[in-house]
Amino acid sequence: MGFGQRLMDAIRHAGNPVLVGIDPRVESLPEGLAAGFSQDLAGLAEAYLTFGKGVVDSVSGLVPAVKFQSAFYEALGPEGLIALRDSLAHARSRGLIVILDGKRNDIGSTAEAYAQAYLGEVTIGDRKVTPWEADALTINAYLGSDGVRPFLETATPRGKGLFSLVRTSNPSARELQDLIVEGKPLYRRMAELVASWAEGCRDESGYSALGAVVGATYPEQLAELREVLTGVVFLVPGYGAQGGTAKYVASAFDAQGLGAIVNSSRGVSFAYQRKDLKATYGADWQRAIEHAAREMIADLAAHTPAGRLTSRAGHHA
Repeated sequence: MGFGQRLMDAIRHAGNPVLVGIDPRVESLPEGLAAGFSQDLAGLAEAYLTFGKGVVDSVSGLVPAVKFQSAFYEALGPEGLIALRDSLAHARSRGLIVILDGKRNDIGSTAEAYAQAYLGEVTIGDRKVTPWEADALTINAYLGSDGVRPFLETATPRGKGLFSLVRTSNPSARELQDLIVEGKPLYRRMAELVASWAEGCRDESGYSALGAVVGATYPEQLAELREVLTGVVFLVPGYGAQGGTAKYVASAFDAQGLGAIVNSSRGVSFAYQRKDLKATYGADWQRAIEHAAREMIADLAAHTPAGRLTSRAGHHA
């Protein structure tokens, strides 16, 4: 089954397009969590693993997908990477679509190695080993087609997905992505390239294995790019803590409420820091995360075409 179909099935099953980002950092962990482990890199990696599993367990059965930001795990060295691997495997075991946010990019054999590492297999003697349990990977396609093809050639036949940066949500994105190239902004040129690469990777869902990262903080450009990128799933960062609202992301969806997943990281996975949720749930940080996930589901249902999806999650509220 192609990645587009797998993701659309997961969204329909959950009844919403929420993507929960998991970005652990020591200063934001639940109170006392890190103190329960040895005060070294290995102990902190164990705390990150416990936290990541806790977030997954709080939202599995509610949302279709989670996204792990590899940078926070890489910061802990080899121990952090082991925690990341085990966190991905746990999320897969809970039935979630798992996106690894590494924004990898390179060309030629190096791109092939990245693709095999995160989405493929490594051959050892007569065995094939899967190093990472990721369903999709974020990539930076601004290197051009020879930095994208190796990823597509690995991902597509395995039912795995890719999300290419097109219009990012950060304020300084304008410095480069808005530059005019032959009469069009650079981000628009990138979108046209992504559309051409995606065309040959569509599956029975009508959506491609190659998706696009388009930020919620530029709603007019998001609507523009939805017209250009038909059959391309949008991964939409910037909702919540970065200032993007449900109304901002409404144009990312097709008429059935499909075609996009909306990411919230701090707003959901650190929800236990909110004063109102502290008052309600006290030290039960996982209940606070679940509460915030339900809030986001309801917000998107009320203000975007995602409300046309049958929300199984809502039946448990």
